[in-house]
Amino acid sequence: MGFANGESKDSADAHDGAPPLAHCGLAAAIDVVGDRWTLLIIRSALYGVTRFDDLQTSLGMPRTVLSNRLKRLVERGVLRRRAYKQEGQRTRHQYVLTQKGVDLALPLMALMQWGQKHVLTEKGAAGIISRRTGEPLQLGLVDNTGSTASLTDVQFKKAS
Repeated sequence: MGFANGESKDSADAHDGAPPLAHCGLAAAIDVVGDRWTLLIIRSALYGVTRFDDLQTSLGMPRTVLSNRLKRLVERGVLRRRAYKQEGQRTRHQYVLTQKGVDLALPLMALMQWGQKHVLTEKGAAGIISRRTGEPLQLGLVDNTGSTASLTDVQFKKAS
C-alpha cells in the first residue's frame, strides 16, 4: 500500500485514495481539538490541572482565549464544568474530562511520542511510563485478535 514505504499514487489515481472529509474521523476530530491551545488544555487536564487559574498559569495563555476554549470543549462534550468552593472564597469551576475527553489520551500520547522523537530530541523530555514497571511505554497497533501490527500492515479502509 504506499503508506509506510513512501510510495505514492499517480496523480490521476489520487482522487480515489482518501475518503470524503464528511466520512473522515480525523477531519471530525480536528474540528473539535484542532488548535494548539485546545490540545494543550486537554493535555493539562490529563495531568490533573483542571482549575481555570491553574490552567491559565501553567499554559500562559490569555484568559479570554482560555475561557473561549473551555466553553467550546464543554459544548463539545470533552470537558464537564464542575463547581467547587474553597473556604472563605466564592464558588469557582474546574473543568474535568468526560469519557469523550479521556478517550483523547491515546491520540495525545501518540502526538507526544512523535514530538519527542522528531522535535525534542534531547534526553529528559516528558514521557509516558508504566505505573507497574516504571519503564517507558510505546504506543503500537493491535488488531481485535490481540495481534500486533507494523505500519507496513496498515491499510486504510473507506467508509461503507
